[in-house]
Amino acid sequence: MSAPVISRTRVVAAPPEAVFAVLADPRRHPLIDGSGSVRGVTRGPERLSLGARFGMEMRIGVPYRITNTVVEFEEPRRIAWRHFGGHVWRYELEPVPEGTKVTETFDGRPSRAPWLLRLMGVERTHPAAIEATLVRLAALVEGGLVENGQPGEAADQRPDAAGSDHSA
Repeated sequence: MSAPVISRTRVVAAPPEAVFAVLADPRRHPLIDGSGSVRGVTRGPERLSLGARFGMEMRIGVPYRITNTVVEFEEPRRIAWRHFGGHVWRYELEPVPEGTKVTETFDGRPSRAPWLLRLMGVERTHPAAIEATLVRLAALVEGGLVENGQPGEAADQRPDAAGSDHSA
């Protein structure tokens, strides 16, 4: 049984640097999370880098905390992290005339328990959550809450768009 790999793509009307600034700031992850499971940051740097570790407050049924490690980092093109389960959340950014093509991927291939991912129903739940995350990311970046690649003053406001689990 192969592990699931789920990807969705959206064009964001902003340069890659502005999109990457949000993705590299774990304090912004609850703002863009489309699954509703990412609740907050418990620890870690304000800006991620290769090998950086950051803790998140989560809730899938019950509240819990998880520590992620950045495993891919190519500014402003790619960032990815994983936790002890092994599966990877990856964002790939490509400049296009309209702004930035953003591809979010849940990669279950490195998972320590791919059977558990299937049991949890990630192939059923994650596509919509990823799509919602991309909508929220676009709303945050395009809404002027992030300017010139740096978080703006209003960046702590949650966009009204529907809500991806970045850590589970």
